[in-house]
Amino acid sequence: MGWRKLLPHPALSVFMWGLWLLLINDISAGHVVLGAFLGWFIPWITYPFWPESTPVRKPLVVMRFLSRVVVDILVANYVLMLRIIGPTRNLHPAFLTLPLDVQNDFTITILASTICLAPGTVSANLSNDRKSLLIHVLNVSDVEMAITDIKRRYEAPLKEIFECS
Repeated sequence: MGWRKLLPHPALSVFMWGLWLLLINDISAGHVVLGAFLGWFIPWITYPFWPESTPVRKPLVVMRFLSRVVVDILVANYVLMLRIIGPTRNLHPAFLTLPLDVQNDFTITILASTICLAPGTVSANLSNDRKSLLIHVLNVSDVEMAITDIKRRYEAPLKEIFECS
């Protein structure tokens, strides 16, 4: 039995362990051990259900991408707050069809989830051929610019991180 069978997703295990400690807000020995156990056990028990492995490349690009997403979430919260307390006639909701360059299911999932993180945007549907993503945006003035912005800010870094087409 190889180490991959015992620890199938080491990065996920470390992330889950850290997340457990943050959620519980206690670093006592019992919680450190319990978090480590959960961080190992959950990926180990769910390993057969995971799709093919998608290796992460270029950790600096990952950090830059995560930083961009966090800043975008903060800015979107502020802008949405201003839009909500302002007159509704200033809202211009729209559905956008984002043509996808990525084809890997995991990368598409990360992209769709990232879009949903920013308030005011929701990934609504993935086309049957997996070549476009329908997105609802609460306020957009230029649809083509919004599509270009999403591709540049989110899809391009994900293509680089996962080295996919």
